[in-house]
Amino acid sequence: MDASGQHAPRPWLHVVGLGEDGLDGLGAGARRAISDAQAVFGGHRHLELAAAAITGEACPWPTPFDAGLAAVMARRGAPVCVLASGDPMHYGVGVTLARHVPIAEMKVWPAPSSFSLAAARLGWALQDVTLLSLHGRDEDALRAHLFPGMRLLVLTSDGAAPARLARMLDDSGFGASGAWVLEALGGSRERATATTAGAMGDALFDPLNVLALELRATERSGAADGVSAEQHASPKTSEAQPAPLGSGLDDSFFDHDGQITKREVRAVTLAALAPLPGQLLWDVGAGSGSIGIEWLRLSPAMRAIAIEQDAARAERARANAARLGVPRLDLRAGAAPEAFAGLPQPDAIFIGGGAREAVVDAARAALKPGGRLVINAVTLETQALLTTMRQRHGGDLISLAVARAAPVGGLTGWRVAMPIVQWRWSKP
Repeated sequence: MDASGQHAPRPWLHVVGLGEDGLDGLGAGARRAISDAQAVFGGHRHLELAAAAITGEACPWPTPFDAGLAAVMARRGAPVCVLASGDPMHYGVGVTLARHVPIAEMKVWPAPSSFSLAAARLGWALQDVTLLSLHGRDEDALRAHLFPGMRLLVLTSDGAAPARLARMLDDSGFGASGAWVLEALGGSRERATATTAGAMGDALFDPLNVLALELRATERSGAADGVSAEQHASPKTSEAQPAPLGSGLDDSFFDHDGQITKREVRAVTLAALAPLPGQLLWDVGAGSGSIGIEWLRLSPAMRAIAIEQDAARAERARANAARLGVPRLDLRAGAAPEAFAGLPQPDAIFIGGGAREAVVDAARAALKPGGRLVINAVTLETQALLTTMRQRHGGDLISLAVARAAPVGGLTGWRVAMPIVQWRWSKP
C-alpha cells in the first residue's frame, strides 16, 4: 500500500539495461522481467542480445521514435519490457518513458553505463570527469568543455566520430591531448586504443565507442624560422585560446560587424537578466548573438532564442554559437514584435537594438510573471523611450559609461565609449 492506504499499482513496464555481455550481465529479476513480458521492445542489437530470454513478441523499435512510444503506451497495463543500453536513466530511453508513465507503474533495471565502464578501465574518478553524450547531437557542443587539465568521457555517434572530434581538438590547439577510444565495452569485442588527438588521423573504430580525453594544450615556442626553441629566449606559449568561464568574454571571441554588446556592458547586462538554470531567454535584435551565447554558456540547462532580421548577422551569430560550444542557440529570422508570434514564453528578454514602443509593450506582455526585461539604448531617441517606460511602469534606469586607456600622441589618455542607458523591469 502507498501512504494513503491504497494499493500501489503494480509495475507493468520494465526497462532493462543491457551491456555488451547481454544476458550474462543481468540479475535474476531483470531476466524475469524480459521473460514475463508479453512484448519486448528494443533495437535489433538489443533483441539479439536478449533473444534467449524472450518468450513474448519481439518488437523492433520503429522509426520515428514516437511511433515506438505510442506502441508501448497502447499496451498499458499488460506486461511490457523495453530494452536499453547500459543505464536507461542516463541519456537513455528510460528518461523519455518516465515522462509518460508514472514511476509507480514502471521499474528500471540499470546496467553499468558506458561511462562507468570507461572510468573503470582508465582508473578515473567518475565524479571528477565531465560526461558528455554527442550521440545524435551537434558535435560542436564539445567546444564548451575545452579547458586544459579537464578529463572528458564522450559518447559518440559512429565509428568515424573519434577522429572527427580529434581533428576539432587539434584545430583548436589541443592536439597534445591524451585520447583513448574504448570500443564495445563489456563484451567480447572490447578494445582500447591510446593515442593523442593530434595523432589519431582518420582511424575508424567500432560504432559503439566512448572517447576519453585528457585535455592538454599544444605548445609553441615562438621561435623565428631557422632558430631552434633552445636558442630562442621566448617562453613556450599555448596554441589553445579557450573562452574563459564567466560573463563578459573579450569581444575578439565573436565575429561581428560592430553590432555587438561590448564586453563590459555585456557583463552588466547578463547580471541584470538574472539567469537561473533551465530558463529561456529571448535575445531580440541579436546581432552577433553575444548575449544569447553567454547566457547559454552559463549552464547546459539554459535555453535561448535569438531573433535577428538581418540574414548575414543571423548566420554570423550561428557560427559564433557553434565556435563557443553552444550550437543549441535557436536562431529565428524576423523583426520584432512580429517574430514573437508562436514562441515559447520567456523568463527573460534582452533588447539590444531597435527598441520601439510596440516592441517593448509586446515584450512586457510575453514575459512570464516574475520575468525580467532588460533594454540597452545608445541613441537619444531610444534613451528617451526608456525614460518614458520607467515613468509608466517603474523599474530601474541606469547609465553605463566605459573608458579605455589608449595612445594620445606619445602619451596615454582615456577614450570614452558611447554611454549606454539601461532599463531593467520585472513583471509582477
